[in-house]
Amino acid sequence: MLAALALALCAAGAAGWGGWQRYQAANDDSASFAQARDDALAAGEQAVQNMNTLDHKTLEQGLDSWEQSTTGDLHRQLVDGRDAFARQITEAKTVSTAKVLSGAVTELDERAGRAGVMVALRVTVTAPEGEPAVKESRLLGSLARTAEGWKLSALGQAPVGATAG
Repeated sequence: MLAALALALCAAGAAGWGGWQRYQAANDDSASFAQARDDALAAGEQAVQNMNTLDHKTLEQGLDSWEQSTTGDLHRQLVDGRDAFARQITEAKTVSTAKVLSGAVTELDERAGRAGVMVALRVTVTAPEGEPAVKESRLLGSLARTAEGWKLSALGQAPVGATAG
């Protein structure tokens, strides 16, 4: 009888401890922060890939994707320069495709709705004549949280390491 009581107390204690651990995990800010980081990274990688992918045969769809991936000044620049850029791509008849190699969140401020990402990608540009040109690069993007989710607000080349003099 004593052994059964001890076993029941141990089982109740284990159940209580397990429930407490589950409650803490569900209400842990680090889990929420990790989810926000993952969301920002996924959106940032997709937006950078979108901004480096464009086919002259589906130009309007590609430019729409650029605009849907951006916000703020970057978005305004794309909208304002859309016609001129469309003419250039139509004349050049190029196809650019990008593949994300890796990415990382460089900063995340959930309260302010800002994030930064670094994305390494491989871009292949194919002209009507000649061999495709392949280039790997690292880009830094700034993201802003909008009602539709994270969007690029700035995009630029990441600096390459400095050499010691």
